[in-house]
Amino acid sequence: MPSLFRRKSTDLADEAVTEVTPESAPARRGYTPSKKELGRETPKRPVAGRRPAGPTKPLSKEESRERRRQIRAESAAEFRREGGPRDRGPERLLARNVVDSRRTVGTWFFGGALIVLLGSNQAMPPIVRLISNILWGALALGVVVDSILISRKIKKLVRERFPNTGQRLGSLYLYAIMRSITFRRMRAPEPRVNIGDPV
Repeated sequence: MPSLFRRKSTDLADEAVTEVTPESAPARRGYTPSKKELGRETPKRPVAGRRPAGPTKPLSKEESRERRRQIRAESAAEFRREGGPRDRGPERLLARNVVDSRRTVGTWFFGGALIVLLGSNQAMPPIVRLISNILWGALALGVVVDSILISRKIKKLVRERFPNTGQRLGSLYLYAIMRSITFRRMRAPEPRVNIGDPV
């Protein structure tokens, strides 16, 4: 009787060597099958969105110096063309155009100041010193009169074209006067109008 309910040894051996596949394996709690087990492949990253790789070798001293010189030249050219933060705004552009569209006494101020400095030397004859002093007074008076005329024109145009502006007129006057005593070729941003053009 006991032999009727007993398993054969061969049945036990077959169960021991039965392969367990992922499909037949019991799912553990919290177990997530991998993409490889599900038959999927991990997508590769797109090449288009990657940042470009840096230089493979460091620059030499000569190349670094040349690179810095090139960057400085590009920055200077951009400043000469566009100006800096203080040159932004339509009111500043209007003030520049007012100055650039006319001949100003201020462009001759520094050249005249150099002549006055040389002529005022004690080694010069009295007549030369007298002429130098007269020239100095004429230049100073011309700059003052020219600055007043420029300021009046800027005030009139700003009130006509920008009635709701937030710019202070005193700041615009000073900005235009400083530009008027600078040589035309050295002005930044560079002039956009020619002398005599209407503003």
